[in-house]
Amino acid sequence: MDWTPLLWLAVTLALLLLVERWIHRHLQGIMLLLTGDPEVAVLLYALPLLPGIFLHELSHALAAVLLGVRVGRISIRPKLAGQRVQLGFVPVERTDAVRASLIGLAPLLAGSAAILLIGYWVFGLGSLGVALSAGDWANLAPGLLSALGASDAWLWAYVIFAVGNTMLPSRADRQAWTPVIIFLLLIGVLVWAAGLGPALVEGLADPVTTALRWLATMCALTIAVDLPFMLLIALVERLLERVKGARVEY
Repeated sequence: MDWTPLLWLAVTLALLLLVERWIHRHLQGIMLLLTGDPEVAVLLYALPLLPGIFLHELSHALAAVLLGVRVGRISIRPKLAGQRVQLGFVPVERTDAVRASLIGLAPLLAGSAAILLIGYWVFGLGSLGVALSAGDWANLAPGLLSALGASDAWLWAYVIFAVGNTMLPSRADRQAWTPVIIFLLLIGVLVWAAGLGPALVEGLADPVTTALRWLATMCALTIAVDLPFMLLIALVERLLERVKGARVEY
């Protein structure tokens, strides 16, 4: 099995986590500079991310309904929860670990699918995909700039920005993952001990490699689209710091 896609996914996912954290912190910092009120700042900071928040909570609800789990009313009103910000919420009936894990994973799957569809239909990801998969940023940049020249490209780039920075599972989404992961690892050990491991790896190599490449491409595209938004956020924050004569400490 070729381990390159797994390594590339690990790198791009780690970078995406860092980028997402930076964007959330500095968007909130901008709103805090504008308002001076932490609670109002939370409400305003969520506005640019609203399409992604809605998709995140809707995917939880749809996954729960498909799995036969009752859900309550979706809320996309952000609020402070202790030291953390809760951007949205959908009450889900208590269920088993497997279904809870799938419900928690739903936003990542839905967000990845949305980003890849936009990438292929709007940005011609078929031609950019090779550069994204290989991490060839030198050839990626001109192609991406050319794709952004389309009339509605920046609108779709904004959708990727909003979805990509709200699709990752929250702490609550990951609560049920631990027992499922342990169970799968135990099954893997038993399968390998029974001598079926090599055949299973060989049979799953192609679909797993393809899935890893898709996920890595999604992460890389999201990072590439995030970069100009990060520059804009940084410039606005610096301007507000000069005007207000204050600075947010992170």
